[in-house]
Amino acid sequence: MKVLLTGGAACGKSSFAEQLISELPRPYFYIATMDARGADGAAKVAKHRKMRAGRGFTTFEQPRRVDELVLPAHGTILFEDIPNLAANEMFTPDGSVIDPSARVAAGLSSLIAAADNIVIVTNEIGGDRQAYTPETRTYIRALGLINQAAAHSADYVYEFVCGIPRLLKGPADSGTADRVARAMRRAQEAEAMRA
Repeated sequence: MKVLLTGGAACGKSSFAEQLISELPRPYFYIATMDARGADGAAKVAKHRKMRAGRGFTTFEQPRRVDELVLPAHGTILFEDIPNLAANEMFTPDGSVIDPSARVAAGLSSLIAAADNIVIVTNEIGGDRQAYTPETRTYIRALGLINQAAAHSADYVYEFVCGIPRLLKGPADSGTADRVARAMRRAQEAEAMRA
């Protein structure tokens, strides 16, 4: 099963993804793309590590060059997330700015093709019609292209609205609906315990 989860920031995609993964066969691989800079970044990474502690994930910290990542032949992947990877590839450590679309889409495409199961987390941005800098407009455009490629390759695409997953692509079969309902219930319980 290849699943793409999209929606706004902080709408429950990560909690849901981790619960959905538990409905799929082991081994579990977590591809973490955040390049933790500063206290806020470190806190977010620590939060996500705590969320998946004890769940049997083998974590690959890969803030760049996902196209070079080699994973075991079989397993279930949680990929967190496209926006971080795109930003890391676009805004390079040496200060140059490059279009990350082709590299990120190619890396994701190879992961999707190789994975038994994969859940990919992304964000929807740029819909607010703000006046952005040229670099930010390039990033928004690149993220849109990458998201389109990921959605095209996915069996299922869910958009999160107010913390609720809405099926955009894929058959609404009862087995998948049951997995999604269980994952949603567990994600809500986990969020309630954190509050």
